[in-house]
Amino acid sequence: MSCTRANRRLGGLRRRRRLASLIATIAAVLLLTGLGQDPAQAAPHSRAEEIGTGDRTATIAITHVDPALPSADDDVTISGTITNEGDSAIVDSSVAARQGVPLSNRSAIDESVSRTGFDSASDGQIVRDHGQDIGDIAPGMSRTFSLEIPVSELALGEDGVYQLGVTLIGQTESARWDDNLGIGRTLLSWQPDGRDGSAAQTGLTVLWPLISGTHLTAQTGSDEVQTPVFRDDALLDEISPGGRLYQMVTLGADLPVTWVIDPDLLASVDAMREAYQVPGEDGDLVNGTGQEEARAFLAELREAVQGDEVVALPFADPDLASLAHRGMDVQGALGQLRTATDTAPVTIETVLNTEVRLNTRIAWPVNGAIDPDIVSAATSAGADQIITRSDSLRNGDSLSYTPTAARPIGGGTTAIVADERLSTLFEGDMTRTGSASLAGQELLAQTMAISQQEPGLERSIVMAPQRMPTSAQAEAMASALSTLQDQGDWVRFLDLSEAAEATPDPAANQQVPSADAYPQELRDQELPTSAFQSMRDTKRTLDDFTVILTEPHRVTVPFGNAIHREMSASWRGSQQAAADFRSRVQGEITGLTQQVHLIPKADITLSGRSATIPVTVQNNLVQDVQGLELRLESSRRLGLEVGEAQPVVIGSGHSQSVKFSTTANANGPVSLTAQLYTADGKPYGEPMRFQADVTSITSQVMMVIAGGLLLVVLAGIRMYTQRKRAAGAQDEGEEPEEMLVEASADSSRGETTADTGARGGATSSVGEKLDPGT
Repeated sequence: MSCTRANRRLGGLRRRRRLASLIATIAAVLLLTGLGQDPAQAAPHSRAEEIGTGDRTATIAITHVDPALPSADDDVTISGTITNEGDSAIVDSSVAARQGVPLSNRSAIDESVSRTGFDSASDGQIVRDHGQDIGDIAPGMSRTFSLEIPVSELALGEDGVYQLGVTLIGQTESARWDDNLGIGRTLLSWQPDGRDGSAAQTGLTVLWPLISGTHLTAQTGSDEVQTPVFRDDALLDEISPGGRLYQMVTLGADLPVTWVIDPDLLASVDAMREAYQVPGEDGDLVNGTGQEEARAFLAELREAVQGDEVVALPFADPDLASLAHRGMDVQGALGQLRTATDTAPVTIETVLNTEVRLNTRIAWPVNGAIDPDIVSAATSAGADQIITRSDSLRNGDSLSYTPTAARPIGGGTTAIVADERLSTLFEGDMTRTGSASLAGQELLAQTMAISQQEPGLERSIVMAPQRMPTSAQAEAMASALSTLQDQGDWVRFLDLSEAAEATPDPAANQQVPSADAYPQELRDQELPTSAFQSMRDTKRTLDDFTVILTEPHRVTVPFGNAIHREMSASWRGSQQAAADFRSRVQGEITGLTQQVHLIPKADITLSGRSATIPVTVQNNLVQDVQGLELRLESSRRLGLEVGEAQPVVIGSGHSQSVKFSTTANANGPVSLTAQLYTADGKPYGEPMRFQADVTSITSQVMMVIAGGLLLVVLAGIRMYTQRKRAAGAQDEGEEPEEMLVEASADSSRGETTADTGARGGATSSVGEKLDPGT
């Protein structure tokens, strides 16, 4: 009954459409002539081109086509949803399918899925007797439909790709005549007799990326086990059942894919297996609770990748384009990329702890966009294969078919050119079932169209989807790939290494595009030069710090990895978050260096010609330090001489008092500077300054010394005079007994006095203030 009613409605549609067209023409003439309107001022779009009017009154989303690849005797079920986009209710409506329209090439497929509005010449004839009444649909409301159509009614001809349409015919309360109110389209791949035995299968490589953002920080607990600290608990959500990464692993386990894994993801999940910390609601660190989820995720992943090829990206998935365009002139930036590349395979093999076919030395710039600088940066770090995309390494219009992905680009480097159409199929909102269904049908259609371009030419193509698909996007990809694997006998699935080794097509473009061709939108998202300068400064601070440590690996591993994370491609679109992370890492390493420091010293007074000055060094780290020396320098080297530099070796949590001997040569204030140095002569930490007031040669001491010297001199003169008199008297024959006795007594008293004066010199002792001896 409903089909008969729909057919009667379809029968009068053409007559009513001609009448409506005549009325519209008369109305237009009246508006332009009778009302005197300037044609240049007429509305740029007709009513039919506006959302909610004409053939755009309703949107039709086809959510299901079954079977996706029908045979000649099948019935095809087309299901979907109709939504009223207008301001007026849809009344007395019905929906019907339209016959298949052949799409001769990939461009025709693109045009079909992107076209909006109805075109009778391009949308095929209505399939009669298989419609469905819909009835009334209020504004903004939706209704579902399901049509079952024999394949014989779809007018399908030769093998190939066809467009299928579904239209809604009815009235609105504001326009009470039957009209085409909306159309939805999908694609149908048609190969009822299977693949022609003489046609070559197309090799298809699908990359399955396991990549996340930056989660682990450089900070660790102050205990011996170095409890890792995470930025937040977002990674736990991703690896838990139902989470994005969990879905990627469970879905990918049953698919013929090549896994592309960021080793930083594995290192971060591995760190969650034991105790770890995350910021709590008040900002204080609290214990993480995802140990069981982390262990389960890694177990699932180990099982999923067995027997599959695994591509190891450089650690933390560095942004090659940012490095090439903004960081190459910053010292050490390229070295960081080399280290990240070398670290990757070791991390994956250690964490997965299973037999995997590991493929390394592969670079994958963002969106596969390359230029000579990006290629140079990648190859300088050791990559010999670069995953690019066909919208970057274009073939031009001279090539009428899709060439093999592998292309030599010079210097022994192979560009693996992923197909742009296939790679971007699932980037939309796949939570809408209509979008997911269309993307799945298009994957079948595009791969069939590629195979039919040159049936006798064996080719190998690559699909490289977005780096971090959502759960919905992953599910849509998995469903489409499963259908293609089960029914698409025109393709055979290959690993990435097989695609890279395929014989290149000599007609394909092998010229790397110029820097000017790099997309400006991607360039605007790159890390600034200041980011690489910050990485350089952090690395220098780290290097200067670790040379004094007895267990440097406790610092080099977390901070070295954190510097790699600062270069991650995941920071694109999050410039402020990236800057905050860099600042945090620099602050944390600086804070550690400050745990080994000089204890401030108050000004002192030196009394005495020689003294000892102590300087204390504190080590608040949880490990011993060595290889340091402490130097004490005087601002008046002639006034106060300081001893040689002293070695410093301090146990964890302890301090050491280093003593310097000094010699005073003049009175007055002297500025002293204490500074730690590493074994290679670099200053370590901030200098510590204090003042010494030298009073080693006092006036009292001078008076005592001068008095003693004077007594000695006077005694000598007296002795000389007495002896001279005695000698004169002897010449005259006298015996001066009394004089000799007196001289002897005076001499004895003089020696005693001088000796006493000599013993009155100053003595010195060590202290913050040294008092003279008496």
